[in-house]
Amino acid sequence: MSDNYKITVIVAVYNSSRYLDQCVESILGQDYNNIELLLIDDESKDGSGEMCDGYAARDERIRVIHQKNAGCTAASITGLREASGDYYMFVDSDDYIEKDMISKMLMHVAGKKGEIVCCDHMLEKQKQTIPTASAAKPGVYEGDRLKTQIKERLLGNENRIVPISRCMKLYEKSVFEGNEKYCDTKIRMGEDFNLVFPVLLDCSRLVVMENAYFYHYRYVETSMVHRYDADMMDSVKRIENFLKKVTADKNMENRELLIRKEYCYMLLLVMKNELRNPDKNYMEKVQKIFKDENIRAIVRNTEIEARQTANRLLYVGIKRPNKLILWTLRTIIRAYDNK
Repeated sequence: MSDNYKITVIVAVYNSSRYLDQCVESILGQDYNNIELLLIDDESKDGSGEMCDGYAARDERIRVIHQKNAGCTAASITGLREASGDYYMFVDSDDYIEKDMISKMLMHVAGKKGEIVCCDHMLEKQKQTIPTASAAKPGVYEGDRLKTQIKERLLGNENRIVPISRCMKLYEKSVFEGNEKYCDTKIRMGEDFNLVFPVLLDCSRLVVMENAYFYHYRYVETSMVHRYDADMMDSVKRIENFLKKVTADKNMENRELLIRKEYCYMLLLVMKNELRNPDKNYMEKVQKIFKDENIRAIVRNTEIEARQTANRLLYVGIKRPNKLILWTLRTIIRAYDNK
């Protein structure tokens, strides 16, 4: 393949020294050479920033930006602002990619403004590796097909029709233009959603690849995604406000109902998070949240489908947050995390 397109790979780095070598080497080792690698050091405390400087000294394709700690979303926005490529890609600093990921994804671009190519990923847990594919059928989505089969199904479903992760995608650069304004850097849960949802609503062409397990997503129990977040409900409220703004600006149909459903699915994540609370008073906090009359009214008046076993169990806990059910759910969550 010719190196016609310059690819900017953006990696937000924060205290990732344990995994950073594998991440960076997997990007530099791509069989497609026309890349720039932006390492955005978010004021790491474990030597990751110095490691980034060392990589840049050895490879001219790397640029390092050091910034005051502001979170992953802010680091990603810095990367977007500094990028000079034709297409952008994000890789988490504790993940890694196959050497032909970029070249294989580029085979599916059409050179159109606002296009996105999506691949699959391998979930790397402590004791097992799980292939994970998109719920959308492989193929090319444009026009009405893109609108009805992808965009109108981005909210209010148990499973994402396409993962709303900034990773596992190749973006034509213009799709981000104007959408950074929606990013709330104080959102901790769903920070990728904060960045990618408006981009998916604006994309002109979306490709879902088949059997494209190029991205290795490392399940790190201590990462933001898997550790306990005492302020998750605050993030849920911020996401709700974000959704109201974005869906109104972009005239999304049935947005009020879809936002209520999305809120209920987010409550499943809140329940899971609170069951990870290491404090002995976890039971009291769970009951305080889910016995709130406003939350109970939304759950009671909004119908959602919980088909996955884990979500069915969490849904039972949301509707009936008694001590026996919550203790049982906590035991199950801990067993899953230790697999």
